[in-house]
Amino acid sequence: MAAGPEVLRLAEALLASAREVSSAAAAGGLPRPHRADRVSLARKISLLVHLFEEIRDSAAAAARGGGSPPAATTSLGGGAPSPASYLADLLLAVEAARRFLSQGCLQEGAPPGNAAAAALETMGKSTALQLQYVTWQLEKVLGSIQYDYFDISDEVQEQVALVQTQLKRVTERNGPPNLDMFSEIYNIIYRTHSKEVIRQVSDRTEVSQTKDTRQSDCDTQKIVVLVAEANSKSTNDAEQTIASVLENLNSKPDDGCKVTEDGDKSNSSASSLEEVKKSDALVIPEDFRCPISLELMRDPVIVSTGQTYERSFIQRWIDCGNHTCPKTQQKLPNLTLTPNYVLRSLIMQWCQANNIEQPHRANGRIRKSDGSYQDVYGDRAAIDGLVQKLSIGSLDEQRTAAAEIRLLAKRSTDNRILIAEAGAVPFLIGLLSVNDLKTQEHAVTSLLNLSIYENNKGLIMLSGAISPIIHVLRMGNMEARENAAAAIFSLSLIDENKIIIGSTPGAFEALVDLLQNGSFRGKKDAATALFNLCIYQGNKPRAVRAGILMPLMKMLTDVSSNCMVDEALTILSVIVSHQEGKVAIAKANMIPVLLHLLRTEQPRHKENAAAILLALCKKDSDNLAYIGRLGAVGPLSELAKSGTDRAKRKATSLLEHLNRLHRH
Repeated sequence: MAAGPEVLRLAEALLASAREVSSAAAAGGLPRPHRADRVSLARKISLLVHLFEEIRDSAAAAARGGGSPPAATTSLGGGAPSPASYLADLLLAVEAARRFLSQGCLQEGAPPGNAAAAALETMGKSTALQLQYVTWQLEKVLGSIQYDYFDISDEVQEQVALVQTQLKRVTERNGPPNLDMFSEIYNIIYRTHSKEVIRQVSDRTEVSQTKDTRQSDCDTQKIVVLVAEANSKSTNDAEQTIASVLENLNSKPDDGCKVTEDGDKSNSSASSLEEVKKSDALVIPEDFRCPISLELMRDPVIVSTGQTYERSFIQRWIDCGNHTCPKTQQKLPNLTLTPNYVLRSLIMQWCQANNIEQPHRANGRIRKSDGSYQDVYGDRAAIDGLVQKLSIGSLDEQRTAAAEIRLLAKRSTDNRILIAEAGAVPFLIGLLSVNDLKTQEHAVTSLLNLSIYENNKGLIMLSGAISPIIHVLRMGNMEARENAAAAIFSLSLIDENKIIIGSTPGAFEALVDLLQNGSFRGKKDAATALFNLCIYQGNKPRAVRAGILMPLMKMLTDVSSNCMVDEALTILSVIVSHQEGKVAIAKANMIPVLLHLLRTEQPRHKENAAAILLALCKKDSDNLAYIGRLGAVGPLSELAKSGTDRAKRKATSLLEHLNRLHRH
């Protein structure tokens, strides 16, 4: 990596900022609003400290070796980033997250009469949107990292990929962000500084008033100010940007920007809305639409100004700190939400008359970690009845109830919430030990489906599910074993669960047995679970001691149509980063097999095999001499010329090690 003092300074600043976040989280110094979300974000940034340390070390080594800093280019805004520009973008993202974690709300008290200041004041109480933006920004920057620039270990690369996936999941869970809007604002704030752009922006002050009302409902000005504030831009910068963003966005096709509910909607409600939208002749009466979402209302409520809204949308508006009526802008004398039974009855009659599946009324509400509420739709009475059968029914009734819960949990997030709230999880765990294979299968698959909802993962773990799931993984029928492995994978997506699962007696042995003797799908599920567990450093030697290398060797040498070479190489690439794993791989005589893969026609196989061989030979002259005796120079030279970019780097590095060994 060509780098100068500029790159090193950026890397050190990046590491310092991340360590500050990690220290604040460890000391419990995060503000209270949205505390659970703050702790989760801080934990993810803490996991990136290893990445930033390796970047710092790489930059320091390059700086000691000389070289000039590369020219800055864009990253999120387009173009191929240089090390300096990429680190600058990454530092912006981490700093934005750090400010959110330490302050969490926009500055208030701006002069009245200023549109941007008014938007700033309103959004000052809404940390949910701030979280959405800083999470989006960090996820996007991590997605554009070029490992070519920095000597990043495979283990850390895998950890970064895991964090990026988690960040993306958080962004999607908090409602689909308007990516066009976020990108547009980001690019304008950071990529345009000329006087000509400022002049153009100043000529666009009336744009927001000329487009259709749905755009204004999005409160675009608030989002502009939010992004500016999150990235340490002044209110004036935000004010200059608002009109330009609006014009650029409004020149694109309308995506129907509006406040959306967190989580999945029930299938029946979504399908009924689709039926309405697809019908050219059928128009939803205006009074039946929520003024915020513009969609058919399911649970209409009246606020104190007399206006009617969909409960979930007006509740979110209020939870964000807004105490005015969105439609009239009048101050709400109180925050009481009164059900509009008359309007709901009219909506039901209209749906029935037009042969549209009627929207179900919410039968539950959950308080989310950010303090807001989410309506939950489903047949709670039926679910309660099924849970009762799980608890006191005969074995036949329990089997039937578990099968129905399995299907319900597969269908929607709302069902997963209601089933868990009804207390089904402990009873399902109890069924994992019954002497009936089909009941075990339904119970473990129900737990798998329930675990898809993030909050249920913790509940399942706290209920002591891992040992019973491992019992099914060892003793169940094949479908139950497959789904038990998939459940372990799902639960292990939470980093702390990797440690708990890995330290549970028999976990790795059961997964390794399925990897070796299971069905094709079972082997796939076991491989996925093992890979995810082995991301945690302490689990790598456990997998080795459980005998994972034997089935991996078989997978590497299998010539059938169902071969799993990719999966085997992926797991090996994680295990080899631990010294015990490295020694075990060499002892298992896998080096000749890996060299053979360098001569295959699969570019991905060559790339991964070269990466594993490089890890085996680093600081190990015996392994290096061994691959030299096996004739590695030829295939490595060919790979260095015609392989993928990553394969070329690994092959070239191996050849350099071999040349140094030969000279000595």
